[in-house]
Amino acid sequence: MSKRVVVTGMGIISPVGNNVETYWKNLLDGVCGIEFITDFDTTPLPVKIAGTIKDFHPEEYGIDKPFARKQDLFTLYGVAAAYQAMKQAGLHSEGEEQNIDPFRLGVYVGSGIGGFTTQVRETQKILEDPSGQWVSPLFIPTMISNIAAGHIAIKHHAQGPTIDVVTACATSTNAIGEAYRAIKHGYADAIIAGGCEHATIPLGIAGFANAKALSRAEDPKYASLPFNANRGGFVMGDGAGILVLEEYEHAKARGAEIIAEMVGYGNTCDAYHSTAPRPDGTTQAKCIELALNEGGFDADKDCLYINAHGTGTHLNDAAETQAYKLALGDFAYKAHISSTKSMTGHLLGAAGAAEAIATILAVRNGICPPTINLDTPDPELDLDYTPNTPVEADLTIGISDSLGFGGHDACIAFRKCEN
Repeated sequence: MSKRVVVTGMGIISPVGNNVETYWKNLLDGVCGIEFITDFDTTPLPVKIAGTIKDFHPEEYGIDKPFARKQDLFTLYGVAAAYQAMKQAGLHSEGEEQNIDPFRLGVYVGSGIGGFTTQVRETQKILEDPSGQWVSPLFIPTMISNIAAGHIAIKHHAQGPTIDVVTACATSTNAIGEAYRAIKHGYADAIIAGGCEHATIPLGIAGFANAKALSRAEDPKYASLPFNANRGGFVMGDGAGILVLEEYEHAKARGAEIIAEMVGYGNTCDAYHSTAPRPDGTTQAKCIELALNEGGFDADKDCLYINAHGTGTHLNDAAETQAYKLALGDFAYKAHISSTKSMTGHLLGAAGAAEAIATILAVRNGICPPTINLDTPDPELDLDYTPNTPVEADLTIGISDSLGFGGHDACIAFRKCEN
């Protein structure tokens, strides 16, 4: 028999806040976390802005200095977000406070790219000295994208199912969806799920910029423009988002606070192009339909919030709008839609989890965060994208959808938990 799956913890490291409370407040206030990059010289690069992480102090998240010195930032962001989520969930798999079997606690945390900084640094060493004698023995276990999941498992003594999902910008949405499936079908009692990313380095910017994917805007506060007629590409961002998903009866038995219930998951592939979305929106629409149908969506009764992938590229925003119309029909014009990437930039493999947190909080609080900078609507994109200011609504269900290079489509659905 299928089991119910609920959310009992959330954690975030993002360009607009390094905890859930700050993140949510800044989203509602329309705060833009995109800044000029100061971590390295951007003079020769075509793009000089990103959704940057501010005031990140690893020790605030139970990370000691020796560990922090050895790790790539993507891992540190993931460990920090997981620390927050597990603290809120109150789960312990060992010691006097143990309240879960360690073999029933898993980790599904991915990264779209992994240890990018580490890979570039160590590659430079072997280019300078082909003997490889100066390449760090920690190179491989610091660079591989599954290492964040591994370290989160170590820190929380999670000995259950643990995997690294890698589906580009759909990574953390797929990770959360697959974790949901594992709990729903009885393979785990709780899973730490989400994604983490640190890719705003010169090579990352050059690669995405040369692929014509990035905004070339010179004003960082008017650069990420989802659904805007002036949009010209996405803005890179860093961070991590983590949910603790838990089987409903397990959570109730230990008296956990239930934040939301996860009710649906869709997963399809465009099978069309390595980087461009399918322009007719059919495969993305099917993905959305799968999540909504599993979540019991009823157009006659439900009030829907959609946290869009909404990257601000011409192709994505057009295809995504078409997908909503195909999936929802006339109801698409009643749905509340917004892209929080207008404030955070695109967190790549961490984007879906960060946006899942925004979706959960929107449904829980009955308020839709805005799409900022939507001052010039594209006449071909004619849905309600919640321009510039938040909107209160009696929301009953929320979805977050993600699209990744390779044609990966993922969508997850949440409701308030009805006991």
